[in-house]
Amino acid sequence: MFTMIKELPEANNFIEQIINDEISSGKVQEVYTRFPPEPNGYLHIGHAKSLCLNFGVKEKYNGKCNLFLDDTNPSKEKEEYEEAIKKDIAWLGFEYDKITHASDFYDKIYEFAEQEIMMGNAFVCDMTPEEISANRGTLTEAGKESPYRGRSIEENLKLFREMKAGLYPDGSKCLRAKIDMSSPNINMRDPVIYRILREKHYRTGDKWCIYPMYDFAHPICDYLQGVSFSLCTLEFEDHRPLYDWVGITLGFNPKPRQIEFARLNITNLVMSKRYLKKLVEEGSVDGWDDPRMPTLTGLRSRGVPAEALKDFCGRIGIAKANSEVQISYLEACIREYLNANAERAMGVLKPLKLTITNYPDGKTEEVDFDINPNEEIKRTRKITFSKHLYIDADDFSLNPPPKYFRLKKDGYVRLKSAYIVKCDDVILDDNGEPVEILCSYIKESKSGNDTSGIKVKGVIQWVDEATSADIEIRKYGYLLKDEEYAGQDFSERMNADSLKIFNGKVEPYVLNNGDIPYQLMRTGYFKLLDVKGKTVLSEIVSLKDNFNK
Repeated sequence: MFTMIKELPEANNFIEQIINDEISSGKVQEVYTRFPPEPNGYLHIGHAKSLCLNFGVKEKYNGKCNLFLDDTNPSKEKEEYEEAIKKDIAWLGFEYDKITHASDFYDKIYEFAEQEIMMGNAFVCDMTPEEISANRGTLTEAGKESPYRGRSIEENLKLFREMKAGLYPDGSKCLRAKIDMSSPNINMRDPVIYRILREKHYRTGDKWCIYPMYDFAHPICDYLQGVSFSLCTLEFEDHRPLYDWVGITLGFNPKPRQIEFARLNITNLVMSKRYLKKLVEEGSVDGWDDPRMPTLTGLRSRGVPAEALKDFCGRIGIAKANSEVQISYLEACIREYLNANAERAMGVLKPLKLTITNYPDGKTEEVDFDINPNEEIKRTRKITFSKHLYIDADDFSLNPPPKYFRLKKDGYVRLKSAYIVKCDDVILDDNGEPVEILCSYIKESKSGNDTSGIKVKGVIQWVDEATSADIEIRKYGYLLKDEEYAGQDFSERMNADSLKIFNGKVEPYVLNNGDIPYQLMRTGYFKLLDVKGKTVLSEIVSLKDNFNK
């Protein structure tokens, strides 16, 4: 049972204001929404906005929300996709009141179609899809009525039942609503509401050879579920008159109300389920869960926290007008969450050997390392330090630019949580590239007890040579290049350099401490990921913050 709303909550967007008005006027006593994906692919980040909206309304108004699977197109839908959708919703922490499918209501939808025929509101048409499209008209010209529009109710009912019985081939007939071929809204020009399609359905098998169109099934399924507010993205705004027509002609009381909101568009991301499927099928990515994919399973695989994604959706808000969000905003939300919650660790992407010539041979010691400097209660752990280390090659320069604060010849730098070292010499290979840095350390400069009096601006990460572990480290670029290729087709904007692989080294703690996110010092946030049976360290988000800059 619903709990009646005694006091209306403050409206934070135009949809909540409409809901408040409907409740205040007495039109709505119970708030019921549904999240209605089609199981023809995996959910992407755009669906996260709809999820947060529908389930957010449920929570705010103490209402209900169903997971409604729009399975009216059996040629593209699979149980695999339905199961993936359920998993994604669970990952985000949402709980639906029940799972429903359009196919649950096929018998009832068919009965309503016969009812429309018997009221003179629908007719069987023998025109081909191409002929229907050619006669629909334009935005400035009315369409032409079908020559079969005048069939009697008895003939239409007979033909429709014969369609259901499988007496006609695919595409030879369809059922159309009889509305207005001169309507300024093309969707109202006698739209098709049932078609013949011999395609095995993943839930109903071969029971049906006719299937309802989405625009007819949508309002009926909402009504049969008890939905009060059907929240849709803006592309369905022009379909709302048809949604209302179905509800009005069939006498739905109370009739659900459709409200449209702007969909989520993000720069550099492929926000098309059709094209995402193409990327998977053509092998451009390693599946729906590839960390570069904007699918929810891809984001989860990459290590993006569900809390950060929901925070992002909350911050961008709900609007009526379409707009585009910079991907740097999403990254900033992820970075902010991980900065507060991720453990710190040592790792280098491009290992460069560093030897401390004046450190005793065979000696090792443990230095204290902050687990997360942002925690209120400070926690530390021990990291092994010795004569032979690795630093990142990017933290050393033979020809440094002005104001270079990392390691250089005759320069000083602090090894994080350890000592200040001075670069005394460099060993080069035959190509003139550094292969080993020879340093001396300042014994009195140990972190936490520095009495050396030496001040340095540079602090770099390192790992111990003897105890560090080899690991493949993956960093990611965007799938799309927006700035250079804005306005072009996805295929022309693909970034061929979206994956970079490094043979790095990390402290053993990273490999032995479970599936948690880490901040590799001065590099980015990472998590362990299984890629075809191999453990890799996968980037969640870099430390570079383009949004706040």
